Amino acid sequence: MPLLADLFLQFALLFCVAFGGATALLPEMQRLVVEERHWLDQATFIHLYAIAQAAPGPNGLVVTLIGWEVAGLAGALVATLAMSLPMSVVIFLLFRHWERFRGQRWRQALQLGVAPLAVGLVFSSAALIGSGAGLGWGGWLIAAATVAGNLRAGCHPLWFIAAGAVAGVAGLV
Repeated sequence: MPLLADLFLQFALLFCVAFGGATALLPEMQRLVVEERHWLDQATFIHLYAIAQAAPGPNGLVVTLIGWEVAGLAGALVATLAMSLPMSVVIFLLFRHWERFRGQRWRQALQLGVAPLAVGLVFSSAALIGSGAGLGWGGWLIAAATVAGNLRAGCHPLWFIAAGAVAGVAGLV
């Protein structure tokens, strides 16, 4: 199969289960791109993710960068289209009829069930990025304290980012 067609097919299939967006799919994306297809090495994958997070714009930018790295401009366009097109069509067709099922139990169960799935996928993405970045015990401790503090105290996440920056400057991370 030609590279661009394979790139489109793989990302289209991947994003058909994109509960939580591109960041939630990061572990599966890494498995596909690095381990299965060998399009990128682990370090390049982590660097592209870091660039995507530092740049303004949507979290899905990492997909465009992967496509660019794999097949240039055409790869970037194909990967971005594969990320957006299939589920956009499904959502367009689904939401035309979604309100008809407002009182149905299966709709409520579906809406409640997707939230923990998305949260779990985001946590697995964070673990993948932390492991790939060589996060030491101090970093994992800060991450755990951030999650616990945010859930318990409801503090704004910027306070935790500032605490992580101070720990980094102090050499604890």
